[in-house]
Amino acid sequence: MPRNNRPKRRRGSNHRGGSGRGAWEQEPEEDWIQAARYGVVRLQDAPDGQWHVRKIAGANAVKNYTCPGCHRTITPGVGHVVAWRADHWSGDEAAANSRRHWHEHCWKIRSYRY
Repeated sequence: MPRNNRPKRRRGSNHRGGSGRGAWEQEPEEDWIQAARYGVVRLQDAPDGQWHVRKIAGANAVKNYTCPGCHRTITPGVGHVVAWRADHWSGDEAAANSRRHWHEHCWKIRSYRY
């Protein structure tokens, strides 16, 4: 059966004229599309607390970042890891603002000593 490629109309809109004519509803972006684009966030327990960790594919890496593990630049096109605290003392928004981009190897071998 062939697909219908026309966008869906808003509910309650009148197809034949009226104020709803030509008003199209955009489909919300599905979760699996967003997960494929930005990576899946997983929770990781470590001796220094809980962390949200997301792998970024090389195709989605478009900026330069400095890895806090080795202090070298993560160039565009290089896959890496983004990590932020899950148990930040000042809340989720502050934790998300303090996220850091790490090389995958640097994240795996990071030291828990301070």
